[in-house]
Amino acid sequence: MPARKCGRKTCKTKASKKKALEGAIVALITPFKDGKLDEESYRELVEWQIKQGIDGLLTVGTTGESPTLSFEEKKRLYELTVEIAAGRVPVIAGTGTNNTAQSIELTKLAADIGVDAVLMVTPYYNKPTQEGLYQHYKAVAEAVKKIPIILYNVPSRTSVSLAPDTVARLAKIKNIVGIKEATGCMKQATEIIRLCGNKFLLLSGDDFTCFTSMVLGGKGVISAAANVAPKEMADMMKAALNGNWEKGRKLHLKLFPLFKAMFLETNPVPAKMALYLMGKIASPEVRLPLTQMSEANTAKLKEILAEYKFI
Repeated sequence: MPARKCGRKTCKTKASKKKALEGAIVALITPFKDGKLDEESYRELVEWQIKQGIDGLLTVGTTGESPTLSFEEKKRLYELTVEIAAGRVPVIAGTGTNNTAQSIELTKLAADIGVDAVLMVTPYYNKPTQEGLYQHYKAVAEAVKKIPIILYNVPSRTSVSLAPDTVARLAKIKNIVGIKEATGCMKQATEIIRLCGNKFLLLSGDDFTCFTSMVLGGKGVISAAANVAPKEMADMMKAALNGNWEKGRKLHLKLFPLFKAMFLETNPVPAKMALYLMGKIASPEVRLPLTQMSEANTAKLKEILAEYKFI
């Protein structure tokens, strides 16, 4: 197997055996310990996710606290995830920023490291027009043609939303292959599917509505809750992809209290605390401006995890 250069060292990577970017894709948390990346916990978490049957891995997303990660930390997480996955499941790297030039740089880096696709959030804070959003994504797609790009629309975080008409324009660009749609609005999801067709990948970015989006023609979810329940999320998405709607519906209803628990406070604070309580990471540490979960909400989270027999 050919070696690939990754910064100062050389690592071995191979294309994932499973190329389809569908099903349950976990939006991985980034474990910290004493302010630094906790690589040991990260390795163990990713291995556990794969053994539990997760369909794909997203690193350096919103749930991974991407705004507080340095360039070098992002690079290291791209490398680690590709190395640990070792071709068993697809790896998606979060490379979107509110700076087009920096987004291009991160996308080139992730492509060189060997990820299977990148996820690019809409530029936050700048509040670009729809034309600005189109030109931003077009610039990245033209600069890095060798990697599939997934758009990421999450207006609750960014203060700007990709209109379905803009998504349809972007879908005509060859290497823009799909969208993580996190408005929680089924009207928006329906319009995207109607305008873009079945070949354009719609992934839910919202655990609460992921099952409903599958009924419309979605292909999966990029999930925060999958950090805690990878097997259950994978089973639900598999049922939906196979047309077993009754099984999928039952799993959706069963998991709904967990979805709510993951947002007792700002994501990823509850997910990190849950994984810590489950013994999956060494610390629930988050980076400022996020803070540790309150005692009252931690108590609520413990009750819910106990009900699922996760602790």
